[in-house]
Amino acid sequence: MTLAAPPRHFFPDLPAPAAAPRIVHCDDWLLVVEKPAGLLAVPGRGPDKADCLSARLQAVHPEALIVHRLDEATSGLMLFARHPEAQRRLSLAFERRAVGKRYVAVVDGRPAAPRGRIELPLAADWPRRPLQRVDHEHGRPSRTDWLRMQEGGVDAASCRLALKPHTGRSHQLRVHLAAVGHPILGDALYAPPAVRARAPRLLLHASRLRLPHPAGDGRRLDCSSPVPF
Repeated sequence: MTLAAPPRHFFPDLPAPAAAPRIVHCDDWLLVVEKPAGLLAVPGRGPDKADCLSARLQAVHPEALIVHRLDEATSGLMLFARHPEAQRRLSLAFERRAVGKRYVAVVDGRPAAPRGRIELPLAADWPRRPLQRVDHEHGRPSRTDWLRMQEGGVDAASCRLALKPHTGRSHQLRVHLAAVGHPILGDALYAPPAVRARAPRLLLHASRLRLPHPAGDGRRLDCSSPVPF
């Protein structure tokens, strides 16, 4: 005889079950998965940071291997390899900048030009880790292209931008936009308190990934994810 599960209020201290990630693409070489905002990409230090996208995915696909990461506060598409050779080839594609990434952000203010480029060197802000900062003396070259979208922001004082990073520095998009006077709404690390308070989360989403398929047969992978804000 199968017993029905008791109502959850009988066990109020049990954690809610971790939701399985939404898989956008799956084949013999790779997986493309949507990461929700507020979930770590990989485990952090301590048992309270064990829940993460890689752990949730590996519960369904134990073979899944990390290729790149997104910030905890950022939502959107992440790529996983399904075996070591796929991981090697995908990592090489990132190193060679053969992977096209597009993000959408809602920022404070409205840039005067319809498009632009931000080239500011970035380095770790060691006294305030994990923060990054613009550092013209010791920073690594970093480049972000942006395009003002026709769709508006979430209020009259904001604007929606499409972002294309050409380098993959930690917190690059967040630091670049804050540095040019357009911090991302909801950014708890780089936005002033008033800008941070205008959104319940960081309004940054990895919306598109384009890359040559690691099988090497000429296919190109193009995956997209709807922006949730």
